[in-house]
Amino acid sequence: MTDQPYDPRYQGYDPYQQQQPQQAWPGQQGHEDPHAAQQYTQQWQGQTWETQLHQPVSNTETAYLPPQAPTGPPAHGAQAWNRQQPPQTPAPEHPGEVPGAAYGPATLGGNSRVTDAQRARLEGRSPIIEPGMQPAALTALLGLLLSGTAALGSYALLVPLVVLQAVTAAGWFRLNGMWPARQGIALAFLGALVADAALLTAGREQGPEAILGTLGVWVLLSLVLQLRSHADPDERMYGLMATVASAALSIVAAGYLAAAEDAVSVGAAAVAVALLARALPLPTPASILVSLLAAAGAGIAVGATTDLGPSGALLGAAAAACALIGHRVASYDYPSRFVHFTAGVALPLTAAAPVVYVLGRALG
Repeated sequence: MTDQPYDPRYQGYDPYQQQQPQQAWPGQQGHEDPHAAQQYTQQWQGQTWETQLHQPVSNTETAYLPPQAPTGPPAHGAQAWNRQQPPQTPAPEHPGEVPGAAYGPATLGGNSRVTDAQRARLEGRSPIIEPGMQPAALTALLGLLLSGTAALGSYALLVPLVVLQAVTAAGWFRLNGMWPARQGIALAFLGALVADAALLTAGREQGPEAILGTLGVWVLLSLVLQLRSHADPDERMYGLMATVASAALSIVAAGYLAAAEDAVSVGAAAVAVALLARALPLPTPASILVSLLAAAGAGIAVGATTDLGPSGALLGAAAAACALIGHRVASYDYPSRFVHFTAGVALPLTAAAPVVYVLGRALG
C-alpha cells in the first residue's frame, strides 16, 4: 500500500482541537451545524478511579477525552476515524451483582470488598453479637433434658444428645458462612451417630477409644471426599477444615454418654443456669462473673442429690467456663439469627462435654 499524496485541504487542521462551528472547510457550505461540536466529545459512563492515588475521580474530570490521532490520512473524510462507539456498561464480576453498585476504594489488584465484620473493625466497632435470651432459654431446656435423662440411663440420654449433635453439625457450617452444605452436615452428623453406637456397644469404660477412633476415621473420610471434589484448591481446603471441625465437635459431644451419670447431671444443669445468667442485661465482666457463680451454685445444689456432693461446685464452674467459650464463638463475626438458634444453642453444651467427662472421672 503506497502513501497517499498530501491533501492541501487538511492544512491547518488539528485533530486534537475541538472543531469550531464557525469554521468551514474548503468546499463546504457556510452553514453551522449545532451538533458538530459535540461529535468529538467522548462521553464516559460509570465511575472511574485513579489507581495511583487510590481516590475516586469525578465524572466531570473525565467528561472530555481527546480523540486519538490516526496513523495516516483519513480514507473517507476527516470524520471517518473519529466515530465513537456507544458506552458499554461493564458486566458484573459476580453473579447477582447489581451493575453500578457502590464499591470500596480502588486498588491495583481490583475493587476491594469487605465484610460487615471487617468494616466494623475499621470503624472501631465490635463484630460480636450475642445470641440473647431466646437461644439461652433453648440451651437451658436442652441442658435440663440432658441432666434429667442422665439419671434414667444411656438410652434415655441418647434422645436429647442426638438433637444436640444434629444442631451442632448444622450450626458450625452456618457459622462459617457455608450454606447450604448438606453433604458436610450429613457427614458430621453420621460421625456423631457412629460414635454414639460405638459407645453404647463398648460401654462407658471404652469411651475414649470409641470417640478417638471414630474421630480418626472421620478425619480420613473427610479428606478423601474433599480430594474427590472438583472445586478450587482454596475452596476445598476451606471445606475440609469446616467438615473436620464440625465432625469433631459433633463426635466430642458423645462424651456425655461416656461420662459418669452424676457428672452429666451436674454439668448439664450448671451450663443451663450459666447461659440464662449470661443473657441478663449486665456488663460483660459482671455477666461472666454472675454466670460462673450461678453455675457453681447449681453444681452444689445438684451435686447434693448425687454422690459428687460439694465437689459439684468445681465441676459446675468448669463446665460453665467451657460453655461461655462456646457462647463466645457463636457470637463472633456478625452471626445471623439462624446461627444464634443453632450454634448459639448447641456450642455451649458441646464445649462442656470434655470437661464433664474428665472431671467426672476425676471427682467420682
